[in-house]
Amino acid sequence: MSGFATLAMINLDAADPAGLARFYSQVLGWKVLHSQDEYAMIGDGSASLGFGLVPGYSGPGWPDESAPKRFHLDLYVEDLDKAEEQALALGATKPAEQPQPDRWRVLLDPSGQPFDICLKG
Repeated sequence: MSGFATLAMINLDAADPAGLARFYSQVLGWKVLHSQDEYAMIGDGSASLGFGLVPGYSGPGWPDESAPKRFHLDLYVEDLDKAEEQALALGATKPAEQPQPDRWRVLLDPSGQPFDICLKG
């Protein structure tokens, strides 16, 4: 099937765009390409993530269903324990509920948005 568009980038709502750009640039090893109070962007030369200011933004509070998550990122890692430790040191938090902790871990970025670290393969 051929489409009529190509994905330019993914933009995430944020209360602190520059802070989230710094967090994810360290998690992914990507460069901060732009950073201002209202918008920040990171990239690796082939993909980009943007972070746009939304006043009053707060994360969904996963796993609480009263404010459902709208998206989450899945990130491949070689070692779950090591990746979890590194993400926590950068400001992520780990909710108590973990659906399959031997295969992937749910973490929350500094804004409270969930993301998964997943074993490759």
